[in-house]
Amino acid sequence: MNTNVQTRANPARGISRRSLLRAATVAGLAAPLGMLGSRVLAANGAPRTYKIAWRQAAVCQAPVAVALERGFFDKYNLKVERINFSGSTDQLLEAIATGHADGGIGMALRWLKPLEQGFDVKLAVGTHGGCMRLLTSADSPVKSVQDLKGRRVAVSDQASPVKNFFAIRVAQLGIDPESVDWRQYPQDLFGEVLRKGEVDAIAGDDPLIYTLREDNKLREIATNIEGDYENRTCCVLGLRGDLVRNDPESAAAITRAVIDAQRWTASNPDETARIFAPYVPGKVPAERVAAILRSHSHGHASTGAALRDEIVGYAKDLKTIKVLSANLDINKYAQAVVPNVLG
Repeated sequence: MNTNVQTRANPARGISRRSLLRAATVAGLAAPLGMLGSRVLAANGAPRTYKIAWRQAAVCQAPVAVALERGFFDKYNLKVERINFSGSTDQLLEAIATGHADGGIGMALRWLKPLEQGFDVKLAVGTHGGCMRLLTSADSPVKSVQDLKGRRVAVSDQASPVKNFFAIRVAQLGIDPESVDWRQYPQDLFGEVLRKGEVDAIAGDDPLIYTLREDNKLREIATNIEGDYENRTCCVLGLRGDLVRNDPESAAAITRAVIDAQRWTASNPDETARIFAPYVPGKVPAERVAAILRSHSHGHASTGAALRDEIVGYAKDLKTIKVLSANLDINKYAQAVVPNVLG
């Protein structure tokens, strides 16, 4: 893999640009920042080139495709190259931490443990919520999270963000997550093992889990966009730690471009689906991709203190199920992993 990242900007030359951008922002509004940012950063000369890692199988990556096709990176004078990853989002995080990529979007509940262990990646913006689902067959006696005690639940792996999320939900009800039989299967076999009765429920992420629900008339008993999680991100943009520290102008520009793309995605799900559907494995129709996008919260875009609050919440949750260390100072941890990228 090519690890060369080209044309880093000199932060010492960016004071006036940063001041102008900060003065323009009001509650993180992306449109006026986009117009001002493109004019100011374009004055710096040739576009700066950065690499964004993505897993095109995940609908949470749609804003990256939007940002490229609709020119959101261009207006911040950024040239972005995509690096495709077919593995899990922890591999994507490692690619960012080791400099193989400058940034990427992944699931917070997958990344928070390796970030505790010292991976040098900073969380810039929450990109959306709502891509995790817990399903059962229509005639199943399992009708709620409360019913999972003693039941068999298919998960993609024992450290998956989806497994962690529903283990948290179980623990919040006073049920020991270890009393649930979490069974590991490839996610493309979930429908089959549920049909055969090998499991009582399946816990996965979109687009596959949404497709299984629709095509097999399965019952959805829980998601990660309800209750206390209705306004909490599940996916985040991570950036290389040294990029954030040494080139804050570029870190802010990448973040703003992604925020612009998120908000455009939230307002234009049908056109976003047209842009993104060709990347989705299994030839998922654009109409279905649009329906999935509408069920998410792509306009979320939490940054700075707001994102830190969400990460504090997740850190507390992960302590509850013994994923994060019991002695971890959650507030100090959140301060370390979520900087004020937008100033």
